[in-house]
Amino acid sequence: MKSRIGSAIVAIALIIATWLPLPAIAAVPPIAIPKDSSGSSFVSKAVELVGTAVVRIDTERTITRRIDPFYGDEALTGLPQQQLLRGQGSGFIIDRDGIILTNAHVVDRADKVTVILKDGRSLEGKVQGVDPVTDLAVVKVKGAKNLPTAQLGDSDIVKVGDWAIAVGNPFGLDNTVTLGIVSTLKRASSTVGMTDKRLDFIQTDAAINPGNSGGPLLDSQGRVIGINTAIRADATGIGFAIPINKAKTISTQLARGEKVSHPYLGVQMVTLTPEIASENNQDPNAPFQIPEINGVLTIRVLPNTAASVAGMRRGDAIVEVDGTAIHDANQLQDVMENSHVGQQLQVRILRDGKDRIVKVIPKELNS
Repeated sequence: MKSRIGSAIVAIALIIATWLPLPAIAAVPPIAIPKDSSGSSFVSKAVELVGTAVVRIDTERTITRRIDPFYGDEALTGLPQQQLLRGQGSGFIIDRDGIILTNAHVVDRADKVTVILKDGRSLEGKVQGVDPVTDLAVVKVKGAKNLPTAQLGDSDIVKVGDWAIAVGNPFGLDNTVTLGIVSTLKRASSTVGMTDKRLDFIQTDAAINPGNSGGPLLDSQGRVIGINTAIRADATGIGFAIPINKAKTISTQLARGEKVSHPYLGVQMVTLTPEIASENNQDPNAPFQIPEINGVLTIRVLPNTAASVAGMRRGDAIVEVDGTAIHDANQLQDVMENSHVGQQLQVRILRDGKDRIVKVIPKELNS
């Protein structure tokens, strides 16, 4: 009897609930883009300032493949066949005489480079210089004068939360603009799976897609703060740009056709913390004991490198370079990048509990 009464009460309550008005749900307002008295947003003004300086870059490269005559697959031996590969990316003009900044991977090994201006003109381009380590390249347009240029900003004053405007030609869709914010700064290339680069990226949630590579990332004033370069295949809404100040330091060298120098220590390393060291030291199967400090642990010393010549060993803990305390692997890489090939560095290490100074002379990366 009680169960029937209880069921009836629940049923009545449900009926009453259906009669009552639902509480109002606050709508989430869309992001308000500030506009001036003319109705123009800062985005449209920024794009107007730089838009004509953004270009599309079409590339062609011919490769030779050997094809198995019976199965049609690529093989070590077989009939050589030539194949034409086409690529596409973006870039922007930084000099009125036709100097263009873009990504190295956009134009690397290209046999033919064609630059398409916003007004539809198609101009022949020549690759002046490429630096794969920073993924930067300079292209020179032949026979061009008085071209529109992009204003370069200062990436050192960019802050997390600042507006970020990406301009480029994703998927061949010319003059595409996307808006977001600066998500974080100094995102190490090694942490995003680009271990062959030496870069600290600007991370943004502005949409960056294939074809955007080499295009500018702008601030709210239309100044270039970065060069769009990479997207994470396993993530949505995350893109990366090379800080423009990094490009400023080497673009002149690339424009002159000079090789950019990258000092190289020659070790495989990981960031060392007291917690990591303690965990290792408590393992009875650990190959060696590690000092419980902040620094960089040498996992392997590569042969015929500056580190091997200096006598560095696996298990060395790097704690200082030329008086600068080293706290993590990214910092050590930055210190090395800012040094010079042939410059002697005083590297302080801890080995077998003893403090040592090793004199290291960096060699050229990929030399």
